[in-house]
Amino acid sequence: MRTWASKLPLLTLLFVGALLVWTVRRWAQETTVPYDLLITHAHILDGTGSPWFEGSVAVKDGKIADVGRLTHATAKRVIDAEGLAVAPGFIDLHSHSDYTLLVDGTAQSKIRQGVTTEIIGEAASAGPILGPAAADFDNGTAPLTQKDGIKRDWTTLTEYFARLDRQGISVNIASYVGSGQVRLDVMGNVNRAPTADELRQMEDLVDQSMRGGAIGVAAGLIYAPNMFAKTEELIALSRVAARYGGIYTTHIRGEGSNSVPAIEEAISIGEQAGLPVHILHFKSNGQANWGRMPELIALIQAARDRGLDVTADQYPYIAGMTSLEQCLPPKYLEGTADDVVARLRDPKARAEIREDIAHGLPGWDNNEVGDCGGWHGVMVASCRLPEDKKYEGQRMDDVARMMGKNPVDAFCDLLIAEHATPMAIYFSMSEADVELAMKQPWVGIGSDGVAVNPEMEFMGRPHPRFYGTFPRVLGVYVREKHVLTLPDAVRKMTSLAASITGLSDRGLLRPGMAADIVIFDPATVKDRATFEDAAQYPIGIPYVIVNGTVVIDKGEHTGAKPGRVLYGRGRNVLD
Repeated sequence: MRTWASKLPLLTLLFVGALLVWTVRRWAQETTVPYDLLITHAHILDGTGSPWFEGSVAVKDGKIADVGRLTHATAKRVIDAEGLAVAPGFIDLHSHSDYTLLVDGTAQSKIRQGVTTEIIGEAASAGPILGPAAADFDNGTAPLTQKDGIKRDWTTLTEYFARLDRQGISVNIASYVGSGQVRLDVMGNVNRAPTADELRQMEDLVDQSMRGGAIGVAAGLIYAPNMFAKTEELIALSRVAARYGGIYTTHIRGEGSNSVPAIEEAISIGEQAGLPVHILHFKSNGQANWGRMPELIALIQAARDRGLDVTADQYPYIAGMTSLEQCLPPKYLEGTADDVVARLRDPKARAEIREDIAHGLPGWDNNEVGDCGGWHGVMVASCRLPEDKKYEGQRMDDVARMMGKNPVDAFCDLLIAEHATPMAIYFSMSEADVELAMKQPWVGIGSDGVAVNPEMEFMGRPHPRFYGTFPRVLGVYVREKHVLTLPDAVRKMTSLAASITGLSDRGLLRPGMAADIVIFDPATVKDRATFEDAAQYPIGIPYVIVNGTVVIDKGEHTGAKPGRVLYGRGRNVLD
């Protein structure tokens, strides 16, 4: 009988032979089959958080074909990345480009940051749009309809996806279905619990949307009608999303004095519905709450330690942005825009608004004026009417002086004139809290911004996060402040974001993954957008590639629109 020892020479020969065959095939592939694109001499940050390594990235048919020391590879096009970092394309965990992508699919302000995928559909997703929601949509998108001819030709989220595909986009998108959206579809903007039949209709709409490709259900709980939903309603809708492998994403009910119970509610919804929880723009809001970030971190970490999948994202700024009407007490936000404006004309209501803003209300955690330390902390970002454009970029106390009125009257009169549509920037966070949140391994990056370009006059003077979020992290918080290492910053923008949202073919530089790639200079990458002048593109990002197509080439947009809709796991699921 032959022993294992006697077989070793034969086994060695077979191994050497197999290795030789593999080597020859690999060499033949590199020398005879050209790739579509080859990025050489790169410092490769693969998205895992590991240190960079030197090598090349090969792209074929829209996918990453190989990564490593490809010494004999040839390609139709070669980009020499000497001195540059090559990373997976950045995934914006929180975006509001739902409708501006219909105006300009080139997504200029996002793609130039290295963003190759946007996650949209927070509080009011682009579908389904039915019943009372249709009028609300028409009012909210009037600037697009009037100036750019954007008219809704869809009802379901799937039909919206088809509209994007027809028009073409430079970035990929994935979308939630909004809990407030389905509530508005079925009930309108009313402050009451749904009937059993209404809740079933809402569940059916979530089911339809998940089958149509939504990645989960999202709730913006400071916004009407989202804020009117009780925890049980959100659990019921989340259970539907859970059946299709979705997640529950939330702008929690309060980010200030009641942030602890708000986070506890989010965790409870995920735990009872059986799905992951993701918290948007993680912060400790309001000057009275600065320094509470360790408490909030501990709360989420405790949930994770007991086995719950809870994550968050943030933007790297001390100011947020939302509608100016959010300065109103909650009861004044119910109903249509016409209803809101009508209340503001009532002198008694205005006196009550003045009193509530000045002194607060029990349970009202989102007193934006109080959180900002007064009206000077509120900056008008956008107005529709030409005569009101002069207020853009002005603090509300200055607007009041320009109008010759006290701030509350100026605020109410501006909302009336603009039909409750102005946007505002709110200075309400501390830098120390921003940096501490950023250090947490489960916190990703989301701009909470919009894909725009400087020619979009209807956007007014937007938040600088529209143009600068991702390069700001790399330039300020990696290179200047050393809050993050470069590999970990890239991980937060790529593989972490992909794992949170379930995008299994993005976020890593690995063979077989989608060829979404950003090439940037770690020594020079920098945001240029400011609160005074946001419409400035960043520097230090010469190339961005989406699904294998070069979209940003030597710093210039090629006009290419290779982006696509990225569908959730529930698409085409059969009964």
